[in-house]
Amino acid sequence: MTDIKMAAMEFLRLAAFGKVDQAYDAHVGPGFVHHNPYFHGDRESLRAAMAEAARTTPNEVFEIQHVVCEGDFVAVHSRLRKKGAAGDVAVIHFFRFEEEKIVELWDVGQRPLTRRMSAGCSSSRRR
Repeated sequence: MTDIKMAAMEFLRLAAFGKVDQAYDAHVGPGFVHHNPYFHGDRESLRAAMAEAARTTPNEVFEIQHVVCEGDFVAVHSRLRKKGAAGDVAVIHFFRFEEEKIVELWDVGQRPLTRRMSAGCSSSRRR
């Protein structure tokens, strides 16, 4: 497994369980940009939001489902459940690395569907 693939997974595992400062110190590079319309795009804004979320709504479950690496990019599909929450959330994090440090991050989450639009749509279906 590549070093950046391992770094992306470790960053998420540390951050998911409240070790945000450790995750940032080990894996986030200078000039980091977070691409998400719900947050300011700078390093410190996301760091503060992750630390606050860990304090106020900690995760009970965090499981990495798939990891894909191509060049300087790593995509991680995971699922998480907040303590006391009724269901899981599927999350995709897309990282860009420079010199083995995260310099850009995109993320998107989806709550479980209560009704599927297509009978052929299944997360357990493999090709």
